[in-house]
Amino acid sequence: MRRKSFKHMKKIIFTLAAIAMMTTACTTKEQTTGIDLNNLDTTAVAQNDFYQFACGGWMANNPLTPEYSRFGSFDKLGLQNLEQVNGLIQDLAEEAKGERLKAKGSVAQKIGDMYNLAMDTARRDAEGIAPVQKILDEIEGIGTRAELSKALGASMDYQLWAMYVDADAMNSSMNILNEYQAGFSLGEKEYYLDEDEQTKKIRDAYVAYIEKLFGLFGFENAADKAQTVLRLETRLAKAAYSNVELRDPQANYNKMSVDELQQLVPQVDWKVYFEAADIHDLDSLSIGQIPHLQEAGRMLDEEPLEDLKTLFAWQVIDDAASYLTTEIYMASFDFYGRVLSGREEPSPLWKRAVGIVNGTLGEAVGQMYVKKYFPEENKERMLALVKNLQKALGIRIENLAWMSRETKDKALEKLNAMTIKIGYPDEWRDYSKLDINPEDTYFANLQRAAKFEKDYSLSFLGKPVDKKKWYMTPQTVNAYYNPSSNEICFPAGILQYPFFDMDADDAFNYGAIGVVIGHEMTHGFDDQGCQFDKDGNMVNWWTAEDKAAFDARTKVMEEAFNKIEVAPGVHANGAFTLGENIADHGGLQVSFLAFTLNEEAKPEAARLQTRDGFTPQQRFFLAYANVWAGNIRPEEILNRTKSDPHSLGRWRVNGALPQIGAWYEAWNVTEESPMYIAPNERVSIW
Repeated sequence: MRRKSFKHMKKIIFTLAAIAMMTTACTTKEQTTGIDLNNLDTTAVAQNDFYQFACGGWMANNPLTPEYSRFGSFDKLGLQNLEQVNGLIQDLAEEAKGERLKAKGSVAQKIGDMYNLAMDTARRDAEGIAPVQKILDEIEGIGTRAELSKALGASMDYQLWAMYVDADAMNSSMNILNEYQAGFSLGEKEYYLDEDEQTKKIRDAYVAYIEKLFGLFGFENAADKAQTVLRLETRLAKAAYSNVELRDPQANYNKMSVDELQQLVPQVDWKVYFEAADIHDLDSLSIGQIPHLQEAGRMLDEEPLEDLKTLFAWQVIDDAASYLTTEIYMASFDFYGRVLSGREEPSPLWKRAVGIVNGTLGEAVGQMYVKKYFPEENKERMLALVKNLQKALGIRIENLAWMSRETKDKALEKLNAMTIKIGYPDEWRDYSKLDINPEDTYFANLQRAAKFEKDYSLSFLGKPVDKKKWYMTPQTVNAYYNPSSNEICFPAGILQYPFFDMDADDAFNYGAIGVVIGHEMTHGFDDQGCQFDKDGNMVNWWTAEDKAAFDARTKVMEEAFNKIEVAPGVHANGAFTLGENIADHGGLQVSFLAFTLNEEAKPEAARLQTRDGFTPQQRFFLAYANVWAGNIRPEEILNRTKSDPHSLGRWRVNGALPQIGAWYEAWNVTEESPMYIAPNERVSIW
């Protein structure tokens, strides 16, 4: 379902990659070294286009199928995990259908029944739009502006802003209610405002999609309603912060009392709103983007009530579209899948069903997953790698010529205080209060799941932060750094080939999972993470001179990526992707140092051993590049350039490696190479 208040936090979480639905044939390991020579394109010159040399074979062997807009190493491992999880879930789904039905209320019953509901398209086709009619009738029944505060507070289905519970940025040991901009379905404000030809085509297609969906739901004057939605969403988008502005933690934290909020946005009766939202005894909250919230308030006063109700109805039907009839689902896919990302056909139904189960009962599924698929020895090996990476980052901090002793001591304190989470949580989440009833509609069960998430989130409000809580499920192919708790997390799902291989040499593992570890550690010191101290509080721990030097060095990174042309006439956004690019850079530097220290402890013969024609140092960089192997459609390049804080896979290799001195030495890159950057012009941060 679309992102909703309480269900999906808008907190700062720095991930390794943009999270996509786990989606590809099982990975098979063909070589004990971990480096698969089939991934290479030996017709390419490594020094001229390292991405093509390291990944060209992979791209040729893994062409995009109609289902995908992008398909890479993450997706390939993701599909392996998806197939494994599907096997676990199908066993429960069969039991839910047969005589061995699990006791009602058990996790097995909930997983099995939710999967079966997701798979039953015939039932959804027969039900039509009936599952959402009650919500639409409630919207139509709003008779006066005075009712809007209560309606918005009570609803999980339409909103002009979002609310979520998370750690207080200035007091990270306690949870606080946070507000975040919302109300425009395309998500990125640029889709409403940019005037280039491609964006205008997307807007036109969006209006056509709105009109079609209103028609399928039986509304009259669908064309007029589509124009109303675009006008109101554009108004909200104009007032919203850009993705670059959203990266400033200081500007997005505005703590105030409810009385102060009432003065700030007087068009909403906030006491009525919070009462309807089941939020009681609220002392204070943080408003994320003040201009957007104020504009939303003005809209409630200035826009015709019928137009506001049209926008609310649109949010409901757009959100529900993927969970109703096949015809409505395909209308949604035609816009979000084909137009926005270039996909030619939807994912198979079983993948979507597994995704729903993962989304509603993620840790319950994760508990089954790790029991069957995550060896404990992987966790021990990872802990050793993390320890080595911490040591290497500490050495690099100590050796920084541009940083004072005072700031170094604070940085080392933060590094040493970092919490490490590997594999799965120590305590599993309780799903006993989640009711999955196969007699109800699919949509009704999803509504209860959303209410369950809202209640779960609110249960933390005003209480100490639960340091044991995880923000990804164990089966997720990703990793994250959380600045408010100063923790790095590596779920079991990513601790597999091509990121991690128990049988491979150190060059492979340090080049792949080692850089992942270093990447997440560096997030604690990127342009956002550096604004939080060792305890996760947003306080300054820098001297003014050191912060100025840091900002100057990150500016080099920003400008380097601004020069990259990702498509004809379209350049990367160096400011938007700055944090992830810094993390890639730091991950490479730190992991290569850790690898070097590890190699130095070995006998000389082992250190010089060449495998498959490559030195250990060369294999390190090949392993790193293979993590980002992938194919992508032109539409998705444009989409991700607007919406994704991570650089495209090609440029996480060809944009990152020319900044790394060790890469030049390993591959004998000279000034004749088109990838060459003079040493005094390269990025140098951590």
